[in-house]
Amino acid sequence: MSILELALANLTSPMVLCFVLGIGAGLAKSDLDVPDAIAKGLALFLMLSIGLQGGWKLAEAGASVAIAFDLGVAVLVSFLMPLPAYAYLRYAGRLDRENAAAIAAHYGSISVVTFAIGTQFISQRNLPFEGHIVAMVALMETPAIITGLLLARSARNAARDEDADRDHLLREVLFNGSVLLLVGGFIIGWIGGAPGKAAVAPFFLDPFRGALCLFLLDMGLVVARRSRGFADLKPPLILYGIGMPLLGGTLGAVLGTGLGLSLGGTTLFAVLCASASYIAVPAAMRLALPRANPSLYVGLSLGITFPFNVVIGIPAYFALAEALR
Repeated sequence: MSILELALANLTSPMVLCFVLGIGAGLAKSDLDVPDAIAKGLALFLMLSIGLQGGWKLAEAGASVAIAFDLGVAVLVSFLMPLPAYAYLRYAGRLDRENAAAIAAHYGSISVVTFAIGTQFISQRNLPFEGHIVAMVALMETPAIITGLLLARSARNAARDEDADRDHLLREVLFNGSVLLLVGGFIIGWIGGAPGKAAVAPFFLDPFRGALCLFLLDMGLVVARRSRGFADLKPPLILYGIGMPLLGGTLGAVLGTGLGLSLGGTTLFAVLCASASYIAVPAAMRLALPRANPSLYVGLSLGITFPFNVVIGIPAYFALAEALR
C-alpha cells in the first residue's frame, strides 16, 4: 500500500474518527463533554494496559543483552533529539533561550497516546512487536527534560534556590503518574507472565480500543478548545511542528532497522522518536521554566504534531520501516 492509502485507511479507523469528532464538536462549541474524572480514569486504564502488554511480551521473549542495548539507544536518542530542535528554534524560529529549550524538550520526549494509537495501527495489521518497546516509552520520557533544562540554563546564572527547584523537578519527573503506571504495569506483566495475562486480559485487552476511542474523543475536544493559543504559532514554528516529527520518525525507522527490530517494533520506535509530549513535559516546564510560553509548546505538540502523527505520520513511518527492510 502507498503512504496515501495507509493514511486514508488510518483516517477511517474508529480511533482517529473519534478524535476528529471531538475536534468538530469543540470547534462547533457543542456542549459535548467528557468529565475530568472519566478522562483521568481512561488515561489511567490506557497507561496500565500498555505497561502490562509490554511486560507480557517481554516475559514471552525473555530478557537479553541485546534488549539492554536497545534500551540504551532509546535513552540516548531522547537525550540528543532536543539539540537540533533547539538550534532550529533559536535561529530559524527566532525564539529566546527558554522558549526554545522548553519546546525542544517536548520533542525529545514522547507521547504515550500517540504510541497507543501506533500499537493499534500495528495490531490491526496483525504484526507483532518486541515487548521492550514499552520499556522504551517509560525511559524516553525523562532524558529530554534534562537536556532542555541544561539548554535553558547554560548561559545564565543559577537562581539561589535552583537546588530546591531541581530536587522538586526530579521528583515530579521520576514519580510522574504516567511513568509510574507504565513502569509498574511493565514489571507486573513481566513477573506475572502468561498466567497473569490469562487472569486479567478480558479487562485490560478486550476493552482497550473502546477506551482509546473515548480518550481520543476527549483529546479532540481539548485541541479544539485550546485553538485560540495557536495564533502565536508563526509559519517557521508550524513548519517545525511537522518537520521535526518527520526527522525523528526517519531516525527511529533507520535505528530500529539497524537494531534488528521487527517491522512492528521498528514502526513503533519511529513513532516514539517522532512524537512530542503534551502531558508530562508541559507539567515539568511550567515548574522549571515558568517564563516559557505554554501556548507555544502546547500549541505545537498538541495542536500540530499530534494530529499530524495521528493522520499522516504513523502510516508514513510504517511505510518507511517497510521500505528499509
